[in-house]
Amino acid sequence: MKAGAYRVQEFPGWDLPEISFLGRSNVGKSSLINNLIGRKNLARTSSTPGKTRGLYFYLLNNNFCFVDLPGYGYARVSKKEQERWAPIIEEYLEGRANLYGCVHLVDCRHEPTEDDRLMAEWLRMHSIPRVTVATKADKLSRGALLRQLEVIKGKLGLFEEEFLLPFSARIGSGRDQLWQAIKSLLPH
Repeated sequence: MKAGAYRVQEFPGWDLPEISFLGRSNVGKSSLINNLIGRKNLARTSSTPGKTRGLYFYLLNNNFCFVDLPGYGYARVSKKEQERWAPIIEEYLEGRANLYGCVHLVDCRHEPTEDDRLMAEWLRMHSIPRVTVATKADKLSRGALLRQLEVIKGKLGLFEEEFLLPFSARIGSGRDQLWQAIKSLLPH
């Protein structure tokens, strides 16, 4: 089941654990969700960044839910539109009782942006458990990927025990490790 929410009042009323997915526009959130779920087009993908305009809730096996949040940091989305999203995203992240954790996506090909760093800091400050995922891992050689993971850890201030997982939606690498990390966020 899929549900969209454009206002806080539209959040589903269920009492199921939720894992949210957040990151810059064009980082591959929808592709990652589709890969994890094993469905090609459940979460809409687009070649145009900034298409996710609300929060999308994906109910899985009537046990838990993935929540796709609008991407941040995309300049082509108007400031007015970004300001409209900010309160609903903040309300969700700060006030949703059934939010058990976040999957924070960054593009492994680039250093984390200031927006990425601020998001990591914000999640840490609000004590929201998270898994950080370096997407598009198939685009780098193994050596370049390992070097880039160290850069990402440093820029985001990740502690040794915090998850940083490389992932490729295109070839599915990192899928099993990410599922294990997500399961560790869910209640047992």
